Amino acid sequence: MSYFDVASTTPLHPVARQALIAALDEGWADPARLYRSGRQARMLLDAARRTVAEELGARPDEVSFTTGGTQAVQLGMLGALRGRRRTGRHLVHSAVEHSSVLHTAERHEADGGELTSVGVDRLGRVDAARFAAAVRPDTALAVLQSANHEVGTVQPVAEVAALLAAAGPDRVPLLVDAAQSAGRLPVPAGWSLLAASAHKWGGPAGVGVLAVRKGVRFNSPLPVDEREGGRVPGYPNVPAIVAAAASLRAVRAEARERDAHLRALVERIRARVPQLVPEVEVVGDPVHRLPHLVTFSCLYVDGEVLLSELDRAGFAVSSGSSCTSSTLTPSHVLAAMGVLTEGNVRLSLPLDVTSAEVDRFLAVLPDLVATVRAPLGLELAVAAPPAAARQAPLVIDALGKRCPLPVIELAKRIGEVAPGDPVVVLADDEAARLDIPAWCEMRGQAYEGEAPAADFGADRGSAYLVRRTS
Repeated sequence: MSYFDVASTTPLHPVARQALIAALDEGWADPARLYRSGRQARMLLDAARRTVAEELGARPDEVSFTTGGTQAVQLGMLGALRGRRRTGRHLVHSAVEHSSVLHTAERHEADGGELTSVGVDRLGRVDAARFAAAVRPDTALAVLQSANHEVGTVQPVAEVAALLAAAGPDRVPLLVDAAQSAGRLPVPAGWSLLAASAHKWGGPAGVGVLAVRKGVRFNSPLPVDEREGGRVPGYPNVPAIVAAAASLRAVRAEARERDAHLRALVERIRARVPQLVPEVEVVGDPVHRLPHLVTFSCLYVDGEVLLSELDRAGFAVSSGSSCTSSTLTPSHVLAAMGVLTEGNVRLSLPLDVTSAEVDRFLAVLPDLVATVRAPLGLELAVAAPPAAARQAPLVIDALGKRCPLPVIELAKRIGEVAPGDPVVVLADDEAARLDIPAWCEMRGQAYEGEAPAADFGADRGSAYLVRRTS
């Protein structure tokens, strides 16, 4: 099996395994106790904290260990918001943040706070000036990820931080979610709070990092505990923390050596997939991106089916498609970018990936996509009639059909109308609102907006207006 999903979780690094086994014997005691075994555990914990702080560009006393990246984000956001409550209750974040940010923001709003979600371009990148302009006098916190977890786009964190700092001494603190980049890229400058997750870089699951700069007003939303600087209550898992620190240092050294290799392989995938598979869009910023991650979307493909076929072929990959989610809601990242949300495949390559593995993936992908598309009958599209033959729009009833069937029905039948003629797609699947415009842009057709489905005799859903241009 070729494991191409390290953005979800990374297998335990050999250095982490060795450190974990050693620390289980040497660091099992309570590091808060003064007897010998407790002092020994404390020495290991302090050494791990210094290592992590050095790799992240922080002071040791600014670093606290959490139970994971999600907890680090949640505590960081809630603690900063609470610490700056006198300033105001306004929160700014990008539209493509991890769900841990969005869920915490929802909680903040439900408790009476205000939110501003800043949009991104089609590459998934936020405009730094636009992000900074969203800050108000009552803004308590801004949140911006270092790199996107679905498409790999790296955000202009340092530029945003500089703009926020220029606002004056009482600058709005910037929390950076570095879960996807920590251990792979240098930590961007200018952060006020930083969150990271050990299992993303090859450390054990269950260890996260929350770093809070000196001078940032922070008030933990949880009852105060004497451990971890009062930011994170509970007993620290010293052996796991030691393993996380050891692997972070090892992975950073390896990443510097393997960066060119990974970038070259990702460039090969980005270039070759559209050549090998028709009707594919590679998404994410081609330049400002993580070195190991690439995402593409295939028209007329059920993402879950394609992932299952790839699994049978020996490739573990993931997807942001709504079809692979139990909620059947489109990926908020892909939706914010305005790209196709269906048939989405994300590859995130491990440090030890080989060229042969990537070549084998490229060799099997075209046939697998063709196999998934074959039952859909796309070859049944007919030639266009003369321009004067149609007096009314072609109405395609896709009500009750879920991803990616509304787009497939449009693709199959748009050939029934002449160039310049309208087509109306009736659909009640939320993904259609995103995917039909994305399909039009990919295929060079004109998307003309949305209308009430009742205008075309339907009792539910929406009507999506398309005009054939080619």
